Amino acid sequence: MSHDEEHIMSTGEKLVRTANQIADFFHSKPREEGIAGVANHINKFWEPRMRRQLFEMLDDGTGNFDELVVAASASIKRPITPAEADLKLGLKVFPGDVAVLQK
Repeated sequence: MSHDEEHIMSTGEKLVRTANQIADFFHSKPREEGIAGVANHINKFWEPRMRRQLFEMLDDGTGNFDELVVAASASIKRPITPAEADLKLGLKVFPGDVAVLQK
């Protein structure tokens, strides 16, 4: 069995690892520049689904994010949910999705 087969990372684990790698790079910069760098990188290169999962994990307190990622989250664009997108387009939203929007 190869090393890769021993531990298959979940999507969440990969997301945390990737975010923390970005933060590791920006730790070499002054703090405010590092925070801005992490936020700019994630805003520029991460698709909305990745950013949505990032915020879900941050909101739930799951994931072991580097403190620079947590600090940068205030400047990261929070994507709208699929239900919010449907509402903006004037599409019918299912009752279960409305309950999620009201949280």
